[in-house]
Amino acid sequence: MTKKKKQEPIIEQVNEEKFDSHLIARNVIADSNNITRDIYDKSRFGEPVEKNKFQYGMIEALFLLEKERINIYDGKKLMDFDVFMKKASKLDKTFWIKYCVYRDLRKRGYIAKTALKFGADFRVYDRGVKPGDDHAKWVVFPVHETDSFNWHEFSAKNRVAHSTRKNLLIGIVDEESDVTYYEITWTRP
Repeated sequence: MTKKKKQEPIIEQVNEEKFDSHLIARNVIADSNNITRDIYDKSRFGEPVEKNKFQYGMIEALFLLEKERINIYDGKKLMDFDVFMKKASKLDKTFWIKYCVYRDLRKRGYIAKTALKFGADFRVYDRGVKPGDDHAKWVVFPVHETDSFNWHEFSAKNRVAHSTRKNLLIGIVDEESDVTYYEITWTRP
């Protein structure tokens, strides 16, 4: 009997070279090249836009920056993790909470993409499923452990998941930036 090899996190399976990108408003833009296409093809980081460009959301770009896979320039200035994080947090007060959930999902081997059109923070695909190959399994709402929402807000989140035929996943981030998930599904008695 052969021993099963532990699955490596998705980002580690791609070409290890860095690529350059530029912060433009709320997105990070990079030229299409062998590295960006390889990362997209294998792990679905970024979205192809325009001709010969890839666009990365702020959370996605920060993850690639943390993994030392991307150089991000603001004008001519090269940004490090802390500078980029500070800039992103000015645009979105809950950025760090969202990032913790995104990072945790990616490290577990899931592909998380924006779910803005669904009224959620992320849509998450089951392991081994790429966007375009099948539908996302969950819509995810990251929250801090000290946050609260009422039954109307909870119901609205559940309705979003149900109407998009996905399960609701609440990612609760604690003070140590660890994430605990709660999956909520509809049940018919």
